[in-house]
Amino acid sequence: MEQKESVFNDVATIAVTPPIQCPPDKGGWGVNLPDNSEQGRYIRYNPTLTEKERQNRRNPTPAENKLWFEVLRDRQLAGAKFTRQKPLGEYIVDFYCAELTLAIEIDGDSHAEQAEYDRRRTAHLNRLGIDLVRYSNRDILTNLDGVHSDLAKRIQNRREKPPKSPLSGGLS
Repeated sequence: MEQKESVFNDVATIAVTPPIQCPPDKGGWGVNLPDNSEQGRYIRYNPTLTEKERQNRRNPTPAENKLWFEVLRDRQLAGAKFTRQKPLGEYIVDFYCAELTLAIEIDGDSHAEQAEYDRRRTAHLNRLGIDLVRYSNRDILTNLDGVHSDLAKRIQNRREKPPKSPLSGGLS
């Protein structure tokens, strides 16, 4: 990596390196976009969420486990790389694909009581350019083929028409 030296009033010499682009699998944007125009955009998150995301990964729900091991893990679904319990902004999503800026949430019974919270959360993630898809626990546990089919279609559509960055003037 190229380094430049800077001298400040003959007091000290420090090495200054150019900024590093964040790797796409660490919250970057647009891994395989045709023009790579947004590659490297990092979606910041609240660092206090790190411990909570670790706890969530260690203690998944049965529905999260089923979707992860049978559909999303190891690029099983259309070659898309998903991560579990990904912090984005002020929230943690159950699953996230940085290449497609696609998040998946699995809603348990408690989500019926927190509809307003879910609405605000979805709106915030949408402003970041993230498409949020929700499935119920029941859908995952009893109709995994249907969930698989729906996600495969969404991934195909997202690849055919990649989202625009909210920084470029709007979403697609």
